[in-house]
Order: sequence, then C-alpha cells, then structure tokens
Amino acid sequence: MPTQITKVDFHFDIMCPWAYQTSKWIRNVRNQINLDIRWKFFSLEEINLEEGKKHPWEREWSYGWSMMRIGAILRRTSMDNLDRWYERAGRALHEEGYRPHEPSVAKHLLSELGLDPNIVDQSMEDTTTHDEIRAEHQRVVDAGGYGVPTLFFGDHALFGPVLLDPPDGEAAVRLWESVTAWLEFPSLYELQKPKTREDQMLIGEAFRPYIEARDWVSIDRGKVIDFNDKKEKR
Repeated sequence: MPTQITKVDFHFDIMCPWAYQTSKWIRNVRNQINLDIRWKFFSLEEINLEEGKKHPWEREWSYGWSMMRIGAILRRTSMDNLDRWYERAGRALHEEGYRPHEPSVAKHLLSELGLDPNIVDQSMEDTTTHDEIRAEHQRVVDAGGYGVPTLFFGDHALFGPVLLDPPDGEAAVRLWESVTAWLEFPSLYELQKPKTREDQMLIGEAFRPYIEARDWVSIDRGKVIDFNDKKEKR
C-alpha cells in the first residue's frame, strides 16, 4: 500500500514557489503518517544558466544557491535544522515578501529560529558546500529531471506534484497515496492539467509576495516567465 512508504528524498530550491507549495503539502502528510522527509538540493540557477554566465558556485553570493549552502551547513548538524530553515526562508520569500537571499535577512531568520546567524558567513567560507549541492543537483539531472519539486523513492524519481493550493488533512494523505501509486507504473511519464488564462491569473496573484521580493528573472525550461502580465516570453 502507498502509505507503507516511509522515506522520500525531496529535492528543492528555496527560490521555487512551486516547490514551496509542495513542501507545505508533504509536511502535512508527515504529520499524519510515518514519513521521513530527507531534504535535498537542486539549483534552478544552474539548470537555466545562460551561456557565458558564471556558474552559481563561481559567485561570492548567488540567490538560491547561497541559501542552500546555508542549508548544507545546517544539515550537517541535523536534517531538522535544514527542515526548519527551508520552511522559514520559504515562508519569508513566498508568503511574506521578504528577501532571505540577502545575507542580512538570512542572518535575521536564523536568529529567529534560535540558530547561529554566523552560519551565513561559515557557509560562504566552506567551499565543500558547493560539492554537496552539485552532487544532489546532478542526481536529478541524471534521472532526466529539470526542475523542482522532484521526489525520489529509492531510484524512482517523480516530478511534482505541482500545487497552487496544497491540500491538508485527509485530502493531503489521499494525494500522497495517488502520487505513490505511480510507483507501480514505471512507464507512466506524464499526467498534466493544462493551465487556462484564469489559472495563470490565479497563479500570479498567489505568487505576488515572491514576485515582489525576487531580484531575478524567472526561467521555465528556456522560457522567461512574467507573472505580472501573465504571459510567457521566449
């Protein structure tokens, strides 16, 4: 039965509003069943890197990559610390419109969690954090993945679920059972609901805090996404 699955690797980038919504759902599932979420990294900056631009590990500070470097340091103490950091930094960006990708804001959020704000500086100095993120990013790429959320059940990778309004309670568990049922069908690759113009407008409104806080251009598999006018530009 699907609920007998007790472990999942959840690859995320703090910058991704979709992964954040899915993380809210899977935490709700964890609260109801015996589920061990192992948080792993993936870089949207790297997967969408434009030719001639520096890799995120070649920059002193680099948005989601640097927030994940903080997470890598925290995870060395406990997965729970990374869990708490992702939840707080994600909520700050995607719901409250703050900028956890700025070092001063990241330090404030760490202090709020009762964690050492100097971890921000430590993460910038520790180059082995680059290796951790690159390895976990490459795992998704090698599995044919291109974005987050990507879930791994052993070697079986699934992209999604992609959610705007994450279910909770019994509905959250029903969705979990539907997702894990896919594991029975290794040749099932896609099931997708097309987005209408009305859907795009709802997405733009729901992601408004993130849109206003970001300092970057959003890319989706080679397309620049402008949620403000609800159009996609190539």
